[in-house]
Amino acid sequence: MVSLQLLPSATVGFPCDAATAWSSWLPVCAASPAGTWAAETLRNPGVLLMLALAIMALVAVAEWFHAKRIARVARLAFGSTGKPALWTAVVPGARIVAAGLLAWGLGFLATYDPIEIDTRPAKNASQHVLLCFDASPSMHIADAGPDKEKVSRAVWGGKVVQAILDRLDMDITRVTIVAFYTDALPIVKETFDKEVVRNVLDGLPMYAAFEPGGTDVNKGVLEALEQARPWPKKSALLVVVTDGDTAGSAPPNRLPSSIADSIVVGVGDSNRTTPLWGRPSRQDSASLRQLAARLGGLYHDGNVKHLPSSVLERLSMIQPRVGADVALRDLALFAVGLGGFTLALATPALLVLGQPRAYARSRSRPVPMPSPAFRSKVQGKGAGQHARPDRSATSASHSSLPESLA
Repeated sequence: MVSLQLLPSATVGFPCDAATAWSSWLPVCAASPAGTWAAETLRNPGVLLMLALAIMALVAVAEWFHAKRIARVARLAFGSTGKPALWTAVVPGARIVAAGLLAWGLGFLATYDPIEIDTRPAKNASQHVLLCFDASPSMHIADAGPDKEKVSRAVWGGKVVQAILDRLDMDITRVTIVAFYTDALPIVKETFDKEVVRNVLDGLPMYAAFEPGGTDVNKGVLEALEQARPWPKKSALLVVVTDGDTAGSAPPNRLPSSIADSIVVGVGDSNRTTPLWGRPSRQDSASLRQLAARLGGLYHDGNVKHLPSSVLERLSMIQPRVGADVALRDLALFAVGLGGFTLALATPALLVLGQPRAYARSRSRPVPMPSPAFRSKVQGKGAGQHARPDRSATSASHSSLPESLA
């Protein structure tokens, strides 16, 4: 079927007051229960696809009727052959596909919300952050932080953890904190409130809750892993914050299936020692690297810098909600641009290039005008042929006839 737009379409526009009323009514409609239901329905990918297919079907029917109308005046529009240019055969299909792309893209962009805010957290968490925090007295040595005026290792370690939590979706994330010194104790279990975590990690002297002695990092990690065993597979991020000043039990041999990623964050100056109760203390980066290797994770020297965002983006547990639909958004923008460009270009292209070249050249070729001499000759010949006979000459010829014929 061949489709050609013979006449330019009329442009229908809203008056200024109607457009203003429409723009003021649209947010009210979107905020109404019906508008909210429509937005939630269109967010379903299946509904968007069905809408695009329905639009394509409607445009296909319109193209069929349009082709029947064109067939009636084909010889008038395209000359004696009654056929348009060969390339116009792809126009109906292109407009059908373009309408579907435009409908799907606009529907997706109309309901796309890159930053959703939900004040009520989800009942079932899909990811966990398991924090194993060093509560030993050495964590209160003030040699950490990027500023010239240093803060305690515990305070700076809490800020590093808060920076990690700030880049996670806390509506679907639960935080569990296990503090360790000579023993290991769970402090917070599966909370979504970052303020609770901030208060716990604000330099509290948690070592007072333990018996004095050497710091046992491995015991704290083992206790933390026990907390993670009931969780779903590959749903937890293990973060160990310590200065590495350790002694104690054997490291864990096997991680539970719930642990997807592990990060060991070292705090404290690794180059300069600070005396504490008669013994030097500094960040033992070598032992922390070994711990990270045994946990199958990575080590980060967090004494000066926060954990880079590139590290979080590579974690398998992290699924940033803001960027989850970025690829679909780009695809929707491309679909809207391609569909709108195709529909806008089709009509002008048909008007200019839709007719066959031979017929278009014959119509555009100027008609030769006759010369003045030829025009006068034709006019004179026509005047002689259409001149009336003289009545006197006719009567004279009759009088000259013989009497027998008269």
